[in-house]
Amino acid sequence: MNTTEFSRRKIWTITYPVLISLLMEHLIGMTDTAFMGHVGEVELGASAIAGIYYMVLYMLGFGFSVGAEILMGRRNGEGQYRSIGNIFFQGSAVLLLVAAAVILLSYCVSPLLLRSLLSSPAVYEATVSYIDLRIWGLFFSLIACMFRAFYMATTRTSILTLNGLVMVLANVALNYLFVFGKLGLPAMGIAGAAIGSTAAEGISVLFFLLYTRRRTDYKRYGLFRFTRLSGPILKQLFRVSGWTTVQYFISSATWLFFFLAIEHLGERPLAVSNIVRNVSAFFYMFVSAFASSGTAIVSNLMGNGRPGEVVPVCYRIMRMCAATILPLFLLAMALPQFVIRIFTDDPAVAAAAVPSMHVMLLIYAINVPAYVFFLAVSGTGDTRRAFFMELAATTLYVLYICLIAIRLRADIAVCWTSDAVYALVLLILSYRYLKRGAWQTQRI
Repeated sequence: MNTTEFSRRKIWTITYPVLISLLMEHLIGMTDTAFMGHVGEVELGASAIAGIYYMVLYMLGFGFSVGAEILMGRRNGEGQYRSIGNIFFQGSAVLLLVAAAVILLSYCVSPLLLRSLLSSPAVYEATVSYIDLRIWGLFFSLIACMFRAFYMATTRTSILTLNGLVMVLANVALNYLFVFGKLGLPAMGIAGAAIGSTAAEGISVLFFLLYTRRRTDYKRYGLFRFTRLSGPILKQLFRVSGWTTVQYFISSATWLFFFLAIEHLGERPLAVSNIVRNVSAFFYMFVSAFASSGTAIVSNLMGNGRPGEVVPVCYRIMRMCAATILPLFLLAMALPQFVIRIFTDDPAVAAAAVPSMHVMLLIYAINVPAYVFFLAVSGTGDTRRAFFMELAATTLYVLYICLIAIRLRADIAVCWTSDAVYALVLLILSYRYLKRGAWQTQRI
């Protein structure tokens, strides 16, 4: 491989299918939110709590798949293609067990936990009705994570665009049917949104399976070879993925903590935060797509013995990411009401959301370099160090929320400045780590 392999064109070729797939996945959450915004303010706020609660549980598996992606990317860079299938199978088996355990735990614990955390009985009832149905989607979503990890690791990301499109179209259609009760079905409200999203994830996995069997050289990678669980491979997986699993779980749990803190400020601030979260998540998809591509690229560079190219590629990715989101950033800053109206037809809620959205958008000046550098640290294989960076950022984030939202009960726009604290800590720690250079001999 030559040193121009990861040029701007190559980075974009890897990134844009990931971006489209993430945008499609985000549209599932946006679809739920948009539908709930037209059902009622309680449902709109409850969908925020329920959606993030589900995401926290989902991240237990997603973090594991990120570790598997790093390993598969390293083997791809080394040319050990048959090893990739073993990692894929062992990882999938672990994730199915994780899904079963989390579903059982959720049914036992979630009602008690949410009752103690939520102050509004109406929000509690709506949240539980969503979670009890949505949780079954873990079986599908975690297997989809492994397929995504495989295609990211092998830099064959075009399939992710098609899969995301199929999933979001299925979700929109099914939500419309179940939420509002069309074609003779009963109107199920927030429970209907849970059923629609779960079914859409099942369709996504079916699409991955059919595409991989028919359009991918799966024999080259040793996919679909069902063997016994291997102790050495599992040990390798857990050594890398254990840290990313806890890291992503903690990261998503802080979002839940933020929304639980906001919920105690009232139903209106909660509804506002759900709208702003969805707009933020739209921009985050761009940052995540570029940064995630960076993880795969860094892992491949390390496997190919070219660590000196890592930092220059990171800067290239940052510039491309910033240039991509700038027009959308300017549009959202200039016309916030236009964006907010997608999620609510309540003028009071829309007006209250504008200051928070402006704060959230400005923080992306920090988010872009922070996430690109931070996910590059994971790409080097030093997932233990990445975990402690995440832990430091999360600790300061939680302390800041406790002060601003819980103790001072500040305005919701001020509460959103907590994102800047989190991103700034990640940026400083990951930049210092990559500049030192000790990671260049990291082996996994």
